[in-house]
Amino acid sequence: MAAWKRFRGGGDGAPLVERISSSRTVRLGNVQPQAPGHRTVFCNDREANAIAKFKGNSVSTTKYDVFTFLPKGLFEQFRRVANLYFLMISILSCTPVSPVSPITNVLPLTLVLLVSLIKEAWEDWKRRQNDTSINNSIVEVLQDQTWVYCPWKKLQVGDIVKVRQDGFFPADLLFLGSTNLDGVCYIETANLDGETNLKIRKALEKTWEYITPEKLYEFKGEVQCEQPNNSLYTFTGNLIINQQTLPLSPNQLLLRGCSLRNTEYMVGAVIFTGHETKVMMNSMKIPSKRSTLEKKLDKLILALFTVLFSMCLLGAIGSGVFIDRKYYYLRFDNSEKQSDPDNRIVVAVLTLFTLLTLYSPIIPISLYVSVEMVKFIQSSQFINNDLHMYHAESNTPASARTSNLNEELGQVEYIFSDKTGTLTRNLMEFFKCSIGGEVYGSGVSEIEKEIGNAQKAEAKVEAKKQSNVQLEKGFNFKDPRLMKGAWRNEPNPDACKEFFRCLAICHTVLPEGDESPEKIRYQAASPDEAALVSAAKNFGFFFYRRTPTTIYVRESHVEKLGSIQDVQYEILNVLEFNSTRKRQSVVCRYPDGRLVLYSKGADTVIYERLVDTNNDLKNVTREHLEQFGATGLRTLCLAYRNLSPEEYDSWNEKFVQAKSALRDREKKLDEIAEHIEKDLILIGCTAIEDKLQEGVPATIETLLRAGIKLWVLTGDKMETAINIAYACKLINNSMKQFIISSETDSIREVEEKGDQVELARHMKETVKNELKRCSEEAHKHLNSTGRQKLALVIDGKCLMYALDPTLRVILLNLSLNCSSVVCCRVSPLQKAQVTSLVRKGANRITLSIGDGANDVSMIQAAHVGVGISGQEGMQAVMASDFAIAQFRFLTDLLLVHGRWSYHRICKVITYFFYKNLTFSLTQFWFTFQTGYSGQRFYDDWYQSLYNVFFSALPVIILGLFDKDVNATLSKKYPELYREGIRNMFFKWRVVATWALFSIAQSLILYYFVVASSTKAINSAGKIFGLWDVSTMAFTCLVVTVNLRLLMACNTITKWHHISVGGTILSWFIFVFIYSGFLLPKEQENVYFVMFDLMSTVYFYLTFLLVPIAALFPEFVYMGVQRWFAPYDYQIVQEIHRHEPDSTRIGLLEVGNNELTPGEARSYAVMQLPGEKSKHTGFAFDSPGYESFFASQAGVYVPQKAWDVAKRASSKNKSKTQGKKEAN
Repeated sequence: MAAWKRFRGGGDGAPLVERISSSRTVRLGNVQPQAPGHRTVFCNDREANAIAKFKGNSVSTTKYDVFTFLPKGLFEQFRRVANLYFLMISILSCTPVSPVSPITNVLPLTLVLLVSLIKEAWEDWKRRQNDTSINNSIVEVLQDQTWVYCPWKKLQVGDIVKVRQDGFFPADLLFLGSTNLDGVCYIETANLDGETNLKIRKALEKTWEYITPEKLYEFKGEVQCEQPNNSLYTFTGNLIINQQTLPLSPNQLLLRGCSLRNTEYMVGAVIFTGHETKVMMNSMKIPSKRSTLEKKLDKLILALFTVLFSMCLLGAIGSGVFIDRKYYYLRFDNSEKQSDPDNRIVVAVLTLFTLLTLYSPIIPISLYVSVEMVKFIQSSQFINNDLHMYHAESNTPASARTSNLNEELGQVEYIFSDKTGTLTRNLMEFFKCSIGGEVYGSGVSEIEKEIGNAQKAEAKVEAKKQSNVQLEKGFNFKDPRLMKGAWRNEPNPDACKEFFRCLAICHTVLPEGDESPEKIRYQAASPDEAALVSAAKNFGFFFYRRTPTTIYVRESHVEKLGSIQDVQYEILNVLEFNSTRKRQSVVCRYPDGRLVLYSKGADTVIYERLVDTNNDLKNVTREHLEQFGATGLRTLCLAYRNLSPEEYDSWNEKFVQAKSALRDREKKLDEIAEHIEKDLILIGCTAIEDKLQEGVPATIETLLRAGIKLWVLTGDKMETAINIAYACKLINNSMKQFIISSETDSIREVEEKGDQVELARHMKETVKNELKRCSEEAHKHLNSTGRQKLALVIDGKCLMYALDPTLRVILLNLSLNCSSVVCCRVSPLQKAQVTSLVRKGANRITLSIGDGANDVSMIQAAHVGVGISGQEGMQAVMASDFAIAQFRFLTDLLLVHGRWSYHRICKVITYFFYKNLTFSLTQFWFTFQTGYSGQRFYDDWYQSLYNVFFSALPVIILGLFDKDVNATLSKKYPELYREGIRNMFFKWRVVATWALFSIAQSLILYYFVVASSTKAINSAGKIFGLWDVSTMAFTCLVVTVNLRLLMACNTITKWHHISVGGTILSWFIFVFIYSGFLLPKEQENVYFVMFDLMSTVYFYLTFLLVPIAALFPEFVYMGVQRWFAPYDYQIVQEIHRHEPDSTRIGLLEVGNNELTPGEARSYAVMQLPGEKSKHTGFAFDSPGYESFFASQAGVYVPQKAWDVAKRASSKNKSKTQGKKEAN
């Protein structure tokens, strides 16, 4: 520890800031250069690690620093074509060819860039503050033989650190030992994946003793491990200590951001630091998504540029033709190239650039800023605060994680949904089982009730329900034949005993609390596992304690009825579940030395590994599996195998070697597992019920009425998936159903032969024929008079071949003709492939919704990703664009907020297009009267402030508060949503209509004002000059475009009145001030212009009549259109026009005085302040401390999974209370 000696000083409890520094003194010795495939870490030796130059532990999530902010920020801004265009125009305006002052174009561009850069700087400053807080968090580090405090940012690879209970791990640590027995610790990974169940980590037995400073001082281990990567759940490495090589696995790795639970303290060695930690390598942003409307906006901008260039080209040609010496009185001068009659081509070219700067406002520079502002407020204030999407039970509001896709929510045509946890609750209950060929359990599942197949059965069990005691969570089993030891009297008691032991032993569940059946709590990786262990407890096999090597089970009624005994089972190996294996196995040793392999998993993988005997049991159990699946239950098969000591020792030796491999460890472990997971004996199967979420059938029915097609992508059996689809009203008996399944007799015959090549060929040919047959039938049905709706059901094996490039077009055409599609037994990759197929192949707007890690790829593949914050952690939410708590909230998200956002953004964009085109065309008409010279019609400041002040605020109000029908009617008439799917409000026809009226109004504005001014005189008896006429025209223009906005509104509120009236008033205030002072020569033309104008009757007549004349034709058109070709929403408006709209515009649609007590409590919770976590070390944004602030306000709120409020500082407590009292 020589490297530490120079840093001694200070007390043990003082924060070590100056005490520890990064030494770069290198002592070569026997240290070898780093191998490219792995890294070598020397524990407790900074000097040895210095040669590798590992990264420090300081993290930075900022985009900029002091030196890069301006260049990088400007680069980001000028990546936008519009900003780049205006930069070019601003440069042109600084040249002699420009007829306008540079301020005309430079000022708006500067304001837009300034606002954008301030926004970027503010966001980056908040990130920097969070980084500083995390980097300065304190942890205890071993220095010589004492613990000293050190900020996280000073940690280096190889340091030995000590983390106390409830503390966070400052880096990725190798777990050496803890105060718990057998070298275990419990960790919570909520900051990584949102999962709240505790996970157990076990140190290597050789390092258990290294927990005191004295012993750790002697620790000289060498770690050889993989290079830093972003895989959260894998880790391969070896620890070399005392000339022994010990394999390392994820069980010995503690990741940065996780927290220590139920353990006084632990010690570990730093392996990965800073940006090389796994959580930081996962913190890259989700690929940016652009909405379809935004892409179409780019095309509109391109069209505007084409119009602009055409106008400039026409003016340039006119200038070249017009310039002639016969107009001698114009005094053309050969010294100026732009007025040289002898060189018309040069004149035309220079005029082209002149007109380009003059007409540049036709492309709205403030459009992007305004649209971004509208979208941000829509998402942060309306979507996030909607009480109808707030889930009181879990204290979870809706969350718009991006504001870029608001309008995309109003155009979704295809929804791809996971089943478990999305359509269902993911609250599993043990419901039925099959043991030794006998079915147990008499309950009626919710799915049976929904599909109407169980009325008689329900009536039979209804009487029993009255007498049943309240069952515990996760156990809803009703059959006295297995309860209280009655299984001993069954014809297969030995099979029952193996079944219960398999449930009690084959799992990774952690028990918490008192070791009594009533008070114990189970922490499980999935609700299924917790339900199975709970079932074993209720059957008399009570799992109550575990260590890394032992499981303790209290078994009842085994030896004789009423007997109870505690049995220790030694866990020798755990072959963990993953999406590839689809099974989990445990090798255990009984107290009498018996070796048994217990396995549970999907029926397809278990049946492949069964011994070739007792086919009757296999067939009967398969029938039971299909029966359970038909009632919507989730099934697992259970099997076991007795092992001989010799066979196990031989296999375990290979298993240990595979665990020590640094390369392809997971693959080798899977291969080794295949050698022992064979010749299994079938015990039976379990059936677990996962009930539908509240309101799912009604939501799906509403979405189907809205023209949205729903696809369910699930890993469940086909029977389960079909019956869930029936219960959800996704499929009904009136539909023509196409089922493409791999469970056919012909495919099974080929499978039994074992020839995989022939099986693949036969499967592909079968799928091809089925797709063609279904497509032909679908075509016939679609052409028939009845127009029967179609539904497609396909399983994962068939889908794998259907997604082949030669068949995917047939699959796509068939799927698009179906109202509902169910894909079962699909992998996460297949979910993403199906989503991409529709998104890219059909060019339709898609939405994916899921709640688990296996849905992330599907969520990211769709146009819009929606995560459900459910029981499977937060990975889906972290990858999503929008997050909701329940599937039923999709109705409000799409039919209300999505449709409103689409309508509003369409109006904002088309109105921007209209007002800028109108302004530029008045200048264009003036060009014909100036010999195409490029003389400006308006003063420079008029042009500069037109988009910034005189027409900016009303359009933002339009984008925020316009509402064609209220939320209740939006959901009552879901067919209104079809207008968004068909993109009715942003078609070229709509744009052309706006453009047509823009041309007409600009002609009226210009020629009416010019023509009427020819005989008008001011109070001094003089006729009006150019600046009098242009000021009059600009006044009429401002009034006209603002009144036109009111005509476009479906709802007019006080904010519309304030914004429109305030904008017009601001013009008069500005022009009074501007024309009231004698300005420099460039602006002296407008001196006292407004005062002269307003002293004449001409001004008031023109001010009143010209806007009316300009808007009257469009007013008539809108009336005719509403009468003879109304939109759907206009029909609904007429139906309900006499009904008062008591709802708040765009905000929460329920007033506080109308809330029930429960809703009032929920609303109170939503209003509580939130903070950001400052001490988690987590790379992503952490949620607020809702439960903490709720308790301060006297409101009870269930603790969230990720709520770390108890670690909030006490000084914030009094501050919060003060705010509450003030409120």
